[in-house]
Amino acid sequence: MAKTKSAYFCQSCGYESAKWLGKCPSCNSWNTFVEEVIEKPGASVPAWQSSGSTKRSNKPNKITNIAFSEENKLSTNDLELDRVLGGGLVAGSVVLIGGEPGIGKSTLMLQLALNITGKKVLYVSGEESEQQIKMRAERITSNPTADCYILTETSTQNIFKQIEVLEPDIIVVDSIQTLHSAHIDSTPGSVSQVRECTAELLRFAKETDTPVFLIGHITKDGAIAGPKILEHMVDTVLQFEGDRHHVYRILRSIKNRFGAAAELGIYAMHSGGLRQVSNPSEILLSQRDEELSGIAIAATLEGARPMLIETQALVSTAAYGTPQRSATGFDTRRMNMLLAVLEKRCGFRLSTRDVFLNIAGGIKVEDPAIDLAILAAIISSHEDIFISSKICFAAEVGLSGEIRAVNRIEQRIAEADKLGFERIFVSNYNLKGLITDKYKLEITGVNKIEDVFSLLFG
Repeated sequence: MAKTKSAYFCQSCGYESAKWLGKCPSCNSWNTFVEEVIEKPGASVPAWQSSGSTKRSNKPNKITNIAFSEENKLSTNDLELDRVLGGGLVAGSVVLIGGEPGIGKSTLMLQLALNITGKKVLYVSGEESEQQIKMRAERITSNPTADCYILTETSTQNIFKQIEVLEPDIIVVDSIQTLHSAHIDSTPGSVSQVRECTAELLRFAKETDTPVFLIGHITKDGAIAGPKILEHMVDTVLQFEGDRHHVYRILRSIKNRFGAAAELGIYAMHSGGLRQVSNPSEILLSQRDEELSGIAIAATLEGARPMLIETQALVSTAAYGTPQRSATGFDTRRMNMLLAVLEKRCGFRLSTRDVFLNIAGGIKVEDPAIDLAILAAIISSHEDIFISSKICFAAEVGLSGEIRAVNRIEQRIAEADKLGFERIFVSNYNLKGLITDKYKLEITGVNKIEDVFSLLFG
């Protein structure tokens, strides 16, 4: 009789150890190791397929002899989701979606299951009853499709039995942390269970070319719960972000084997479910009746999509002698670097001033092309002089105060031109080879931040 084997796993990162440890060597977390059984006596290799089927072993094949055909991606009837997935759903792909509780992950996946046409979708839920899912389906759509099937089950063995009978084209699992396999003797949501259940679904997806969506929980730090290997196993990792107090939600691609890993999808949460936002620039720019200081517009890119966002800055006297530095939606360390450039290169004394920065709309931006807009907003607030709402910026700022060129400047200018802006500040190096006659707005090239401030405030 085989002996039961066990090991200790870190519940934060999935690190495996033969003995209990007080501190995890991988993530430095304390008291996170839990003993789990990794092999039950007499456990067999899980097989979802029929007992009579056989699988031929693979052999090495020369790369020049491999026939390649372009993947036909399946449209999900959701333009935002298709964009983030890289153009559509690939056969046999496994997609992992993570996000805060109540952010809308289950609503998004149920809308996918109800709206996709011509495909049989199996929605597996381990968290809600059939009546709860039916109530949400009635709320988000008035005409649910007849090809959407609901299964409330947590055992992977029972799920695969129903899959063999139904033979669905797409599978949605809500959530992977609620599933458990009989081949692992541990509780659902543990490291070994999450890894084993994902491995079984991954084998099923690859051998049958059936796309699988997995909804995953996240930790208090914002990372997807379970072992880090979970993100390596799947083909695509999507992060559903947003503040529950705002209506807008952002679907961000973190990893994608079939497309760009920097795409962005924007939704608006309403009582009737999630609605696609086709033009995010209009919602990210506030409608102002009068000109206000401390506001500058930046032309940024998220994946292949150009957007114009509003950067807001507030500079005030430090009340207690120690200045505060706070940034929402932008890296605080980069903001401190830009403030140091202003002090060193332009002579603005901000060491005794509180500086608060906010990216309007609740989104997070990492594009360095918004550097110039942030500096312009800070100086606008510091001097209490407004910048015209018809001016935008698209340039990176270096440590010596030089204005650096950014990529894909034509898309940024075209988006600003489409929204009716009259002037855009870019680096002089971006003007080389740029055809400016086809744009209505004025394109101003600058070399140093002193040139920008003299043109704006001089």
